[in-house]
Amino acid sequence: MNIKDRPSYELPCEKLITHGARSLSEAEIIAIIMGTGTPQRSVLEMSEYLLCRFAGIQQLCGASCQKLCEVPGVGKIKYARLQASLELGRRYLAYHCPEKKLLKHSRMSREYISAHFIGEDREIFVCFFLDTRNQLITSETLFHGTIDSAAVYPREVVRRCIEHNAAAVIFAHNHPSGHTEPSIADRKITRHLIEALAILDIRVLDHIIVGHDKVTSFVEEGLI
Repeated sequence: MNIKDRPSYELPCEKLITHGARSLSEAEIIAIIMGTGTPQRSVLEMSEYLLCRFAGIQQLCGASCQKLCEVPGVGKIKYARLQASLELGRRYLAYHCPEKKLLKHSRMSREYISAHFIGEDREIFVCFFLDTRNQLITSETLFHGTIDSAAVYPREVVRRCIEHNAAAVIFAHNHPSGHTEPSIADRKITRHLIEALAILDIRVLDHIIVGHDKVTSFVEEGLI
């Protein structure tokens, strides 16, 4: 059924207003963000096509402007709308996850860390610097690219820990493939970082790997 022929209560916006945002499918959420379709495809059909073409919402959100604009009817404005919605989500989550509670609520902590990787289509390595009470001082993206191809330098991590007067640190990086099993390189660099920071009595509390819909903790896996 064409979206124009559907009852108004079934349209994405009306459905959201009547039943709440959680009632929406991923395609309906994307349709609201996109706003319009094309003469050939309704906005909902376009959204369903995008999710299929990019193999899911994670890859769609991480797609470059160039890749997204290759789809007929999707231009820079729609790309900007999608990216703006992602950034709004990041900021909302950060606002509702006060830094001082980062390590006090496990689920909230995972959500806060995972938010740093929403829409990333390449691997990044983030450090969360903590004080003596394990409260977050700040976070920084220190390295880009896979751990194999873009080295994570322990001396740079040590330098940033000193500059932030950190007593502890949590490492996190993403696997764009979606798999969160720690690689040999992941385990090796974690050991090197722990050894380098131990000299300064700086504790490594965890190393988190973020996938598409899963998060793996080195601590929970017994690797730290």
